[in-house]
Amino acid sequence: MKYKGFLITFEGIDGCGKSVQARRTFRFLQNRGRDTILLREPGSTPVAERLRRILLDKKLNIPDVTELLLYEAARSELVDKVIRPALRQGKTVLLDRFYDSTTAYQGYGRGLDVKMVRSLHKIATGGIVPDLTMVFNVDLKTAFARRSKDPDRLESQAAAFHERVRRGFLEIARKERKRVKVIDGTQSISQVFKEVRTLLEQKLELK
Repeated sequence: MKYKGFLITFEGIDGCGKSVQARRTFRFLQNRGRDTILLREPGSTPVAERLRRILLDKKLNIPDVTELLLYEAARSELVDKVIRPALRQGKTVLLDRFYDSTTAYQGYGRGLDVKMVRSLHKIATGGIVPDLTMVFNVDLKTAFARRSKDPDRLESQAAAFHERVRRGFLEIARKERKRVKVIDGTQSISQVFKEVRTLLEQKLELK
């Protein structure tokens, strides 16, 4: 189903700079007079934020399939309560992570069956697909240098895990070139946003 609004997602490994670019995009579009909301996954509703705390709690040992299902539960909640209504109203929805993160982290990173993971996406989203996805690609050394000094459960995974995730994002982009655009996240914040802005102007036909 096609909605009046637009869904734009920001993806990449932890430390890639996607959240900074999502916030910049939000301010940019607001200044252009577009009705825009900024959300994050998992989170942005009371239920999803509780699930986020569970998923990122490094004191917990969560089996891989349980982890996957918790992410999909948080996603279903956010789509139902916020994303779908906003798109129906014609709003531009900016989302810091969406189902591509789950494909990359739980599929490629954890080694779960990617087809199975994607089938769960369809259930959780009701078939909603982003109009534009930007993947900010950085090497692990750069990403780790940018990370918090108190990493969460996912950030605390081994370097080999994060490299599989990074390659997973690039594989997603290779397979879906029309929707997913890769940006070099090692550039300065302003240089990265220049590329983001170009993509936004093309997709949203901004003047």
